[in-house]
Amino acid sequence: MLSSITLLAGAATLLTTVVADTTFPVGVLGTGTMGVTNPPKPTLGTAINQTSMARLLTVNSVDDFCLFAPPTPQAISDSEAFEVAWCTKPRNNARLIPDGTITGVSFLKTDFYVQVMGYGDLTKINIPAGDFGGELDPHGALGDGNPVGGNVTSNITGSDQNFAEWMLYIGNGQFCMRVCTNANSTYSAAAMCWHELDLMGCGFVMPGNYNNNGTFESCEADVAYPPGWYPTATVNGTPVFSTFAQRFTGTLAGGSVYTVGDLSTPASAFFTPSSSNCVTTSTIANGINLANPPTGVPTVGGGQNSNGGGSGPTQTSSNNGGSKPTGGNSAAGTNSASNANNSNKPSSARGGNANTQFYPLIALWSALAGVGAVVLFH
Repeated sequence: MLSSITLLAGAATLLTTVVADTTFPVGVLGTGTMGVTNPPKPTLGTAINQTSMARLLTVNSVDDFCLFAPPTPQAISDSEAFEVAWCTKPRNNARLIPDGTITGVSFLKTDFYVQVMGYGDLTKINIPAGDFGGELDPHGALGDGNPVGGNVTSNITGSDQNFAEWMLYIGNGQFCMRVCTNANSTYSAAAMCWHELDLMGCGFVMPGNYNNNGTFESCEADVAYPPGWYPTATVNGTPVFSTFAQRFTGTLAGGSVYTVGDLSTPASAFFTPSSSNCVTTSTIANGINLANPPTGVPTVGGGQNSNGGGSGPTQTSSNNGGSKPTGGNSAAGTNSASNANNSNKPSSARGGNANTQFYPLIALWSALAGVGAVVLFH
């Protein structure tokens, strides 16, 4: 069943950083320190280094974004703690995504987050064919982040900012990433980038237009509800929600088995937000042949083959009107389509007060084998 939700005010441990900007609501910007492998700030035009261990992602546009992927060929589930940054352009001391890797992208800008969804031959960034991947976020099982020291920036709000909350699903030829850039008293950045529904997949957690393979588009979009939130009523002008908790069964150190989460699983997110003002481009290729970089492009270490090519012209496309995700398997789960209505959607409130959620603590009380309260951190 779905449980009711109450937003709690509290402080979360954040791993990303730089200087906090007071024009942003509480909980939106990172307040920790840059990962030790990372440059001090996002930088375009750094040397190409296909052995880099840097873990600084930037998500700026349809042709300027980065993904986390393994440093050597291996499953995401085996490498989530030490993934490295791969970028579409030479930047952040990161590895360069070879031309021809990404075959389709939809880039969405909303009032609360920026989102990038796409497809490609991810074997070119060391994700094995058929690997159903996993979910990466700034928290991780131990609170150190997956990957440890991973940071994410964007200039979507007008200047480079380090954002505290983000999530990336990647694997099996698909990826989706959301960076949460705003908050208000109802929708915190932590809620908008809720990271505990990894089995549900891209279409459920980050609804949008997944009919984009073969297309590169940038759109403005309405705001989705936080992952797993379903409006049930409005009380004194304030929406009330129920929430879905992914079911999980585990074993305690003493051998006791426990189960948390809901028995029933919703078929989809509450609705798929409409997008508008879409612009397409023919390619997001960087034009760099990694086997033989052109003169003037600094390199570090070895490289790998890639196709050449440059950025193509843009054209305006029609609104997609809330396109449904395609069916089939998606990164870290199964895509879900949605036909629900668009009422009671979040509205922008830049500069408003934000309630920051406590990260969930699931208390399991057991009398077996003298075990007391067990708290699992997610």
